[in-house]
Amino acid sequence: MTSPFHIEEIYSDDGSNSLRMPRRQVGNSPQGFAMTLLADYTLRTRAALPSAAIVALLTESGVTTAGARTAISRLARRGVLEGSRHGRRSSYRLSRAAAANLSSGGNWILTSTTVAAPWDGCWTIVAFSLPQDRNAQRRALRSQLRWLGYAPLYDGLWISPYELTTRARAQLEQLTLGTVTVFRGRQNVLGSISDRAPIEAWDIDAITRHYAEFLDRWTSLLPLVSSGQVDGAAAVRARTEVMDTFRRFPTLDPQLPVELLPPGWLRQPARELFAAVYDGLARPAEQHVRAVVGRFTDSAPLGIRAHTTADLIAGVRDDAGVGPAEAGQDGGWQSPDPAAHCDELTARAPAELT
Repeated sequence: MTSPFHIEEIYSDDGSNSLRMPRRQVGNSPQGFAMTLLADYTLRTRAALPSAAIVALLTESGVTTAGARTAISRLARRGVLEGSRHGRRSSYRLSRAAAANLSSGGNWILTSTTVAAPWDGCWTIVAFSLPQDRNAQRRALRSQLRWLGYAPLYDGLWISPYELTTRARAQLEQLTLGTVTVFRGRQNVLGSISDRAPIEAWDIDAITRHYAEFLDRWTSLLPLVSSGQVDGAAAVRARTEVMDTFRRFPTLDPQLPVELLPPGWLRQPARELFAAVYDGLARPAEQHVRAVVGRFTDSAPLGIRAHTTADLIAGVRDDAGVGPAEAGQDGGWQSPDPAAHCDELTARAPAELT
């Protein structure tokens, strides 16, 4: 499912640390699949999985072996994964920063697709001006505004129906350094044929089509899920895909006020269908992940636990930040070398911010 806005990864990277989540590509990317897979079964514990097991699980989802290995390597360089080697075996787990980011993102996905809060009829307007030689900064700002639920009414003028939070304000200040103005108010309708309604900043027809495509894709599978006929690799593949697809909706439809939307808006039916498929496949998918990981370890795999939508709303994280598979092993884990990370960031910056 391609976003009509061509937005990047919904999990925000505000530049405050070395963690760089993967860029959202058209379609499903190996890095996105790998990140979703690890989050779905190890987010609570940050359990380590053998690299061979991760590759095996990704190839079952249609990723090539080379693509799976490249995805793991790039996620490690980004700071999303930490690696450890014992003899000839290498293992990877989510970094603390990535686990916190994904837990927050998972919560946001579910809470952002609930019934919208009452709307006071006002709009928050973000106006900015950046010189042409700061094109990368402009693109980073636009990406951040998308993640915050804003859309461009005009070039350099973005809007949202909701208040700008304190955290969002701080993030924008880091990116703009005084080149942005924020204010809130009601639209003064001119009555002219050229008067553009603020809701037109979003492509409502395109969002409707994406909801309809999602419902068409997953409704037919639901009876099979409910009757337990989807298991093994098929359960893992479907669960990863439904999450990788549904997680884009909060940015496409950031709780737009129902008063401004066509009758029968499909946000709630899509959310209910997602929950039914995602939760319904949790147990068989977890069992299969355990079985695959077990083929590459000498002992029973620990820390593999599928979470549900209720867990995502509550906040999926281990309070201590350390799962059973991590105890006593921190000394063997490595994050990317800072110098190498800076070199790669410099080399890739233009592509990452498009």
